[in-house]
Amino acid sequence: MSGQRAKSLRIVIAGAGSIGCFCGGLWAAAGHSVTLLGRGRILLPIAQHGLLLTDYAGLEQQVEARQLRCSEDPAVLAEADLVVVAVKSNGTAAMGRLIAQYAPPDAPVLSFQNAVTNVEMLRQMLPGRDLRAAMVPFNVVPTGPAVPPEPTETPGAAGAASAQPGYHRASSGEILIAKGRGHLGRFLSVPGLPVGETEDITGVQWGKLLINLNNALNALSGLPLMTQLQSRHWRRLMADQMAEALRVMQAAGLRPVSTTPLPVWMTPHILRLPNWAFTRIAAQMLTIDPTARSSMAQDLMQGRITEVDALQGEIQRLGQAHGVATPVCDVVIQLIRQAEMKKAGLPKLQPGQI
Repeated sequence: MSGQRAKSLRIVIAGAGSIGCFCGGLWAAAGHSVTLLGRGRILLPIAQHGLLLTDYAGLEQQVEARQLRCSEDPAVLAEADLVVVAVKSNGTAAMGRLIAQYAPPDAPVLSFQNAVTNVEMLRQMLPGRDLRAAMVPFNVVPTGPAVPPEPTETPGAAGAASAQPGYHRASSGEILIAKGRGHLGRFLSVPGLPVGETEDITGVQWGKLLINLNNALNALSGLPLMTQLQSRHWRRLMADQMAEALRVMQAAGLRPVSTTPLPVWMTPHILRLPNWAFTRIAAQMLTIDPTARSSMAQDLMQGRITEVDALQGEIQRLGQAHGVATPVCDVVIQLIRQAEMKKAGLPKLQPGQI
């Protein structure tokens, strides 16, 4: 990243889904040159109508179509000062190959992905590059009209949505990236989107994975996150799953860093408290839209393969490697796989069925 371009970056969002479009839209609104690289069925309405970005705290940011570039051509990576990888875990390898082929060797690459293995895969594919993990604490859901279902459409084709698409941030938190050259956190921090840097991104990622384990439970419940958190029965199951994962991490010598004000070891105890005590102590956990659901719930609702293998599956693999049983994660993986195969939306299970 050259000095003269540091204040206004050319950012390519590699895999523009909900997180990528939300962050990319705010960066574009703040003056960065942003290209959304993704599927035409998502990009077509944006190219025609722009974006409306909102959040739980009252943010309302209009981003005009002319402020964003939308493309399905990976050759746009060649123009990047910075690449932000925002594909799901099962798309990491394919995107890594495209970055290796097209992106400038001196362009930093940030992984805005869930799980902890994506960066290692990218690092193997992109040796010698400034590659950094990031932790995105909030979830984002699409709003406005549904995108066209066919994946073959390109900008300019027929079938665009008739109204402006949008993305809504449903929970709170600051993005953290691994500390490195160039003060990237400073340049990526824009109104509505604070970005910090940390010396221990690995610990932060494992801490986020602990929280993300609830993605699957939320999907299985069929409940909004707020409703699920208000149920002590669901919180107890969340606590059992987190305690299981903490035992595995301890056996593996891992030290997760909390992504909330609560220490990671205390969180299972807080989750098991009666409702009145939980509500007082864990107020930040409840800073969330009442209708928000996890990204895994969104995947099941849309008939997509989930990231359960990169979340519960990672705990399961670590447990097997270190001789620690993972009965909760084992059952959750099985139930999510069944739901994926059925393609019938959210299972709407009760805690006792898990």
